[in-house]
Amino acid sequence: MALLEVENLQTHFRGADGVNRAVDGVSFEVNSGETVAIVGESGCGKSVTAMSILRLIPEPPGKIAGSIRFNGKDLLKLSDREMRDIRGNEISMIFQEPMTSLNPVLTVGRQIGETLRLHQGMNKQQAEARAVEMLKLVGIPEPERRVKEYPHQLSGGMRQRVMIAIALACNPKLLIADEPTTALDVTIQAQILDLMRDLKRTVGAAIVIITHDLGVVAEVAERVIVMYAGRKVEEAEVGRLFRNPRHPYTQGLLGSMPKLGSSLTGEETRLQEIPGLVPSLKKKLDGCVFASRCAYATDLCLKVAPGLEEKAEGHIAACHYALKESVAA
Repeated sequence: MALLEVENLQTHFRGADGVNRAVDGVSFEVNSGETVAIVGESGCGKSVTAMSILRLIPEPPGKIAGSIRFNGKDLLKLSDREMRDIRGNEISMIFQEPMTSLNPVLTVGRQIGETLRLHQGMNKQQAEARAVEMLKLVGIPEPERRVKEYPHQLSGGMRQRVMIAIALACNPKLLIADEPTTALDVTIQAQILDLMRDLKRTVGAAIVIITHDLGVVAEVAERVIVMYAGRKVEEAEVGRLFRNPRHPYTQGLLGSMPKLGSSLTGEETRLQEIPGLVPSLKKKLDGCVFASRCAYATDLCLKVAPGLEEKAEGHIAACHYALKESVAA
């Protein structure tokens, strides 16, 4: 049985000007010890999907529907108290920007210890000792000194490591990382990704990594879910998806990536761009959500929404024309 099973997840926000369908019928699974990446451009619903799993969407204006089963429990049917016992304990999240996620007036040791005292019943001394241990585990030098420092006294890379230490303090079964390398330079990015891989081997947690950076996906993920306009449009094992993307949107994402060494060969290769704009999520679309930007779209695409179908073993896509080979072939 999968550790996490998300089925037909719908997260809508009701406002004065209508209903915003931020996540519209997304389904996927995450197995124990697996690393799954959710990718897509900004506004596609990646972070809202993660926040929905943890039930961090305020209701109202938000409304979550569908099924989110974790370890056999439907999280949407749990009470607030039961959900608090799971959140930060069995499921943890690394938020996008550590400087705004960490409390500026509390030491990092106290912020790590807060989770331990709440979920593990540790006293102050035990929590501080465990906080030092966690800072050492995530590679922060002089953890005995750093545990008494405040977030503004740490570098961006160290703050991100503190966020990881907080998330892993209770040995969660599932770790959700929302853009964990955003705003970090490439050297620190590589260190954070190496750290996540090492910690996965150490604690055995499943990881859902949310990113728009396909380089990060290639580095750490085993399986990839591609989202567009609140819907899942493709899913495959990472190597298969990079070798033969079936959905035109995925092809556009991969085509927009610069190729290492291309400028050294003298090639005048212009990066591809995806024309047009993302459709409004307030308007219910009858056809394919990508049709207005797709070079292969026909009248069928504009009128009938394609279902997710298996195009090859373990490779599904929502496209009328993604058959045996890539539509660009």
